[in-house]
Amino acid sequence: MLPTFCRCGSRLFSSRGYLFARALQTKVKDHTNNIVQPQDRPQVQPKHIDISDVRKDMPDKEFRPLYLDAQATTPLDPRVLDAMLPYFVSYYGNPHSRTHAYGWETEAAVEKARKQVADLIAADPREIIFTSGATESNNVALKGVARFYKSKKKHVITSQTEHKCVLDSCRALEAEGFDVTYLPVQKNGIINMKELESAIRPDTVMVSIMTVNNEIGVKQPIAEIGALCQAKKVFFHTDAAQAVGKIPLNVNEMNIDLMSISGHKLYGPKGVGAMFIRRRPRVRVEAIQSGGGQERGMRSGTVPTPLVVGLGSACEIAAQEMEYDSMRITALSQRLIKKINEALPQVVQNGDPKQCYPGCINLSFAFVEGESLLMALKDVALSSGSACTSASLEPSYVLRAIGADEDLAHSSIRFGIGRFTTAEEVDYAAEKCIQHVKRLREMSPLWEMVQDGVDLKSIKWTQH
Repeated sequence: MLPTFCRCGSRLFSSRGYLFARALQTKVKDHTNNIVQPQDRPQVQPKHIDISDVRKDMPDKEFRPLYLDAQATTPLDPRVLDAMLPYFVSYYGNPHSRTHAYGWETEAAVEKARKQVADLIAADPREIIFTSGATESNNVALKGVARFYKSKKKHVITSQTEHKCVLDSCRALEAEGFDVTYLPVQKNGIINMKELESAIRPDTVMVSIMTVNNEIGVKQPIAEIGALCQAKKVFFHTDAAQAVGKIPLNVNEMNIDLMSISGHKLYGPKGVGAMFIRRRPRVRVEAIQSGGGQERGMRSGTVPTPLVVGLGSACEIAAQEMEYDSMRITALSQRLIKKINEALPQVVQNGDPKQCYPGCINLSFAFVEGESLLMALKDVALSSGSACTSASLEPSYVLRAIGADEDLAHSSIRFGIGRFTTAEEVDYAAEKCIQHVKRLREMSPLWEMVQDGVDLKSIKWTQH
């Protein structure tokens, strides 16, 4: 039987799911206990979602900007959606129901997804714990490990450029009496290995350093950090939300003890993530959520089968296409940077230009306010930094940590290139960016002074 299509032309769900849905419609009793025939029931029509009453500043319904914010989230890969749909309408059993086939079939799907995630990072499937996302994984890893070993060790090391959920978890541990060292980073955004080694103490329980930074894209020397932590008998956790599925990772070769993974950062669904927790040598974690003891007691709560299946499918696709995606995204990244640098002077790329993930490009445009540029680029979806802290008008703490001048930190724009980004979109974004930067600079008196050869740093400004 051919797949069923909805009125708008996109595949809705599999044939079996369609038959199941139709079976539900055959005979339904109304409140008077009379049989309501399917043809007499009101038909549900697909609707266009209108949110104009919620957001007054939405663009025209016929207009949507092109998307270049892949570090905030990625679109769901259609192949992932295909894998998920049957588990919304046909295979809807609770994977923890052990007494009937509905539970068995969804449990089998969850275990298949667990293996797909494990295979991507060269782990054992029994070392994968499903969570609601990387934020929860980071909380469980940091708080769970620290609290379990608190009677012996009470020191944690992290960096100043970690994701906000890691920094906030560390502050929560400080409030509980733990000692936390926040390592500075170098100008290129990478930690100094000698500083890390000297920071490790006999009572250090864990080092937590992210693999790829979500704002400037720099890659930390994960294998070196893992080797150092193993030699010092310290657990090593890495937030790999921006790295899994994009760069090769092997938890055994890199000596990683705990790893956080996010579904929606690798073309999977939102609301699901995973955590790798090493079994040998065993890492013990105190659960931070009470409940039925699912996921080997580390994360209670019913595992959402459709989301987990989507995460597994996204990981499998990423493993197959990582090399191709990497080559393509690298080429698009170089294309964007070259176009902008050839047309505009005084553009600074934040972070190490070589030791970085090419899909994350953070550029500062001197003498241009970043928010003004974002407002001008309405037809391109970009950001000035992390989506988790974008409500703040303060300059990015990541850019401050790498020593960027405050004016340059305020003028930064993050370009996120992903699997579905096209060369035409990159060219359009570059041209629009060049056009608006030139326009905004022409309005700046500081830019005019610089063009006249004035050294702004030599001027002594006075307040009135």
